[in-house]
Amino acid sequence: MSFISASFSSDPYRKTWRPEEKGGLFKQLCNASNFVRDLGFRLRFGELSRAPLLLLRLQVVAEIAECDWMARSPDPWDADLSGLLQQRHASLQALRDAIDIRSLLFETLPQVESANFRVFRQSVECSPEMIIAGSVHRQDHSSRDVHSIVMRAKVLGFRFRIEGDVLRKI
Repeated sequence: MSFISASFSSDPYRKTWRPEEKGGLFKQLCNASNFVRDLGFRLRFGELSRAPLLLLRLQVVAEIAECDWMARSPDPWDADLSGLLQQRHASLQALRDAIDIRSLLFETLPQVESANFRVFRQSVECSPEMIIAGSVHRQDHSSRDVHSIVMRAKVLGFRFRIEGDVLRKI
């Protein structure tokens, strides 16, 4: 039995495959796996919903990350509340999750300087609808003094349409 090995010494990207090099592909993969693990562990439950977040896509290219996920559904314990109150809680939870995921992403992926987020929720028509989008930057710390969760999300760079405390489709 013989094994075929290919080595391309002139390949300029070969250096990024070496795990011992700082910033190499191996380190980037470890950081991405840490993000996914921490997302499932640290954000396992929300403050207003125990439903899990569903990560749809994570892509990191150079210093830019793209991350898409499904917002948490309303908590089953809120079933006795009015539909409007359930939607308010789910909307507030989605905004809190977006801010927390932004923080987690920049904490676990040190090479990332900016990120594009998209948040979807399952609609009645069975096709997901986008409720939050945004382009955020690591160096943006201007929201620390803002107490309103809605204003904090806007200051950080998230775009959304909110009517009557309920997120609407973008």
